Amino acid sequence: MVAVELDETDLAILGELIEDARRSYREIAKRLNISVGTVAARVKRMEALGVIKGYSAIVDYEKLGYDLTVVTEVTVSKGRLLEVQREISLIPNTVAVYDVTGTIDSVVVSKFRNRQEVSNFTKKLLSIPYVERTNTHIVLTVVKEDPRGPLLKELGKLQAVRERRPEEPREEVGGYG
Repeated sequence: MVAVELDETDLAILGELIEDARRSYREIAKRLNISVGTVAARVKRMEALGVIKGYSAIVDYEKLGYDLTVVTEVTVSKGRLLEVQREISLIPNTVAVYDVTGTIDSVVVSKFRNRQEVSNFTKKLLSIPYVERTNTHIVLTVVKEDPRGPLLKELGKLQAVRERRPEEPREEVGGYG
């Protein structure tokens, strides 16, 4: 997959949305010292390119009763990995499914309210054709869980640079030019 080229303005806008996706274009424009039209055009472009896939709330699952996070290693036979992964991704408790290197084929992250749900999930996994075996790990302590990932730190550095370098307000209209 080819990485999408984003300039400093795109990254700054993206950083604002990652920090708070409810921030209005007007507020982002004011914070970044650019026009509202520029923000709107850049966001629309990033959506069209698939950089911005959607907007979502960051949920504290424990506050909703999902006290158990489980990481499951899955070994699949007969070259049916993608088929099995698609089926696993449809199970409601599944948060993430990864194709990995090493002695296992896939890693699944899931959330549960209690041990019985974990047990049912594990049995469901083992009932899927071509799943050879699973190895289940129950997370004891969540040290960090942030779907915004490494971009938050990278964009924070960019914001710090922008704050040290005051600029005159620019009147751009959706522009790259």
